[in-house]
Amino acid sequence: MSEGPVSSRADVCAVAVAECFRGDGEILANPIGTIPMVGGRLARATFEPDLMMTDSEAMLIANDEAFAWPGGKVVEMWNPYRSMFDVVWGGRRHVMMGATQVDRYGNQNIAAIGPYAQPKVQLLGYRGAPGNTTNNPTSYWVPNHSPQVVCPEVDTVCGIGYDRAAELGPEAARFHEIRRVVTNLCVLDFETPDHRMRLRSVHPGVTVDGVVAATGFELVVPDRVPESRLPTDEELRLLYEVIDPGNERGREVKDP
Repeated sequence: MSEGPVSSRADVCAVAVAECFRGDGEILANPIGTIPMVGGRLARATFEPDLMMTDSEAMLIANDEAFAWPGGKVVEMWNPYRSMFDVVWGGRRHVMMGATQVDRYGNQNIAAIGPYAQPKVQLLGYRGAPGNTTNNPTSYWVPNHSPQVVCPEVDTVCGIGYDRAAELGPEAARFHEIRRVVTNLCVLDFETPDHRMRLRSVHPGVTVDGVVAATGFELVVPDRVPESRLPTDEELRLLYEVIDPGNERGREVKDP
């Protein structure tokens, strides 16, 4: 672009996260983490205006700002736990979580690294991952794509993938959907006959071979892999002037 901000890798990641929510309509979007929060706000500010957004406490808010509210929160409604769990258990939420490990079928780990009985590293714990993945569409954000993160098998299963959901049966896992995995290199999905992870797009400046080398198992790679789209002029304006003027997203994902 000749004027205004030029899109960064972090901007591309934010747009890729926003695209995860396209078509969701009037549900609760629950993006967790820096770039997920930015991307979720971007989706609502542009092509998904009916999304509900939590403040991570007990309110639904209308703010486009992701991290600060100079004028105070614009509260749409009170959302106590009893209401929140009605939404969660009914499949009317799309949550985007982090993933310390994620495997070829979308099983996710945020609890511990190493043997379950005596892990080498203790992480967040299971948090809401089992219930999230059983009851809601779920996507994942991975800021550092590597074979240790996008790996053959997770050390501890927190969020269940397609193989484990199939074992539960269609009734127990009727709301199960691992929609996308957005990383600092690419976008991945599970739109294959056996729900194995597929390379959906590569971010500008990233090659297919680079993604393959950074992945710990054999990805499904289509004959043609497009580039992840760049932000529009309006999306750039929103990112730099409204949603994240402090560029917190650029601290999480830096340009190569």
